[in-house]
Amino acid sequence: MTYLRMSLRYLLLFVVLTSQALTACQARAASQKALDLRQANALSVFTPPEKFLAGNFIADEMDPASIFGTVKAFAASRSCPSTWLIEEGERSRLAGKADPAAPVEYTLYLEEDCPDKVVYYVFIDQSAMTPKQWIDWRQQFHKSKAEKEYTTAKDRLDKALQDGVAVTGELRFILRNGELQGKPLEEVLRAEYKFVPIYDLKQGKKLSQ
Repeated sequence: MTYLRMSLRYLLLFVVLTSQALTACQARAASQKALDLRQANALSVFTPPEKFLAGNFIADEMDPASIFGTVKAFAASRSCPSTWLIEEGERSRLAGKADPAAPVEYTLYLEEDCPDKVVYYVFIDQSAMTPKQWIDWRQQFHKSKAEKEYTTAKDRLDKALQDGVAVTGELRFILRNGELQGKPLEEVLRAEYKFVPIYDLKQGKKLSQ
């Protein structure tokens, strides 16, 4: 019995050490091109809040037609190693908030490090905001214009929320080797990435998967 307990302890220690070694290897796995892009854009590794990762996202700021979900599922669907990054300026802004509970949105980068390219999926973390706060935040930058442009989107997001489909983020850009993806992102997600939406905002209904 004593021998069995010792064997189990050694086995557990082996599993823990192996897991730590794999984690360390993954942390060192970034290609030189990825490291160069991180340095050029002042980006560093960041752990997003679970509420953002576990929530759904839209892919059109002005007139979203669909809700995609979840951010975590999209990240897991990438075929190459991926890492979440944040700009140093955004990190400092978050750290310097006078009220940690105050709603704010900020930019996060999901880096996909492939042999032939490095892709940045540029997300906005809106997990601390309600649809109304989403409008109020934009009014700081667009003044009264925001109300006119975003009210329809807000109403649709409100309806989705009532149907149990909350949004915590937005995919704003896709950059491949630093080059901006020019096609509408909702189209790119559906056609190129085969990442189907879960909710039709314009019809106000959930979609079958």
